[in-house]
Amino acid sequence: MKVIETFNLIKKFKSFTAVENVSIKVEYGEIYGFVGLNGAGKTTTIRLMLGMLKPTAGKVLLFGKNITEGFNLWNDIGYIVESVHAYPNLTVRENLELFFNYRKLKDKNLLDNIIERLKLSEYQNVIVKNLSLGNLQRLGLARALIHRPKLLILDEPLNGLDPAGIIEMREMFKELSNGGTAIFISSHILAELEKLATKIGIIHKGKLIKELVYEDLEKELEKKLTINTSDNEKAIKLLTQKGFRPILNNKKEIVLYEKNTINNSDVICQFLTINGLPPKLLYPFEEDLESYFIRTIRNEGGK
Repeated sequence: MKVIETFNLIKKFKSFTAVENVSIKVEYGEIYGFVGLNGAGKTTTIRLMLGMLKPTAGKVLLFGKNITEGFNLWNDIGYIVESVHAYPNLTVRENLELFFNYRKLKDKNLLDNIIERLKLSEYQNVIVKNLSLGNLQRLGLARALIHRPKLLILDEPLNGLDPAGIIEMREMFKELSNGGTAIFISSHILAELEKLATKIGIIHKGKLIKELVYEDLEKELEKKLTINTSDNEKAIKLLTQKGFRPILNNKKEIVLYEKNTINNSDVICQFLTINGLPPKLLYPFEEDLESYFIRTIRNEGGK
């Protein structure tokens, strides 16, 4: 059974279409990375998923149930939307106790466990307005996780965390995913999503323009080897005779796009050197998610 299913979601604000025909599926144990520029429709989509906004058209199913028809599985869902909201004049522990009671939870161990897990023990008696941004984010994550949900929907959950905190959250999300929790994450930190997500969705100007599992993303990432020698025209002839398909870029450098060239850059270097053209430049480039994202939206007419 799918944990999240959206069907042709549309959300219009007067004449502006914020979300246009977005269909997404997320399964148990999957980490779905949701990527887009500011204003692309990420947070609006998340609000539609959580029933905070009513769609202009389309529908959302969570755990196979329509969220508009007596949905009663909210205790299986944890979420952060945009910024973390908490009572500023209460302590960390008092905020979590209120949320514990709001969720009608019974096991008091849940409260102590989540404080310890999110490393908030030494801050549990600190008034929230005095927290650092990073610890406020940890409080938001503690609220989202305290009841051990089967689904996490997180909008920019890594905001304010230091590098060590980001690594901790990455490992925790992986652990939860391995235990079957479905996780839907919107984030601008694409380097982290690349390490974390099992599926990537790119939204641009309200439309889901690309969706692919991580294995397929790996195949789509651009890989190339750039070479410069004292005689690039002669080098091109030699490489062509060797079975490669070299081209010249706008800097008059040789570029090889074949998938195996990066792994065999030492062989290519040796081949050119033996033929009297030792490379002055030999630069392997492997595209990451951030570069792929920029290339994809540019192909869609983005900035």
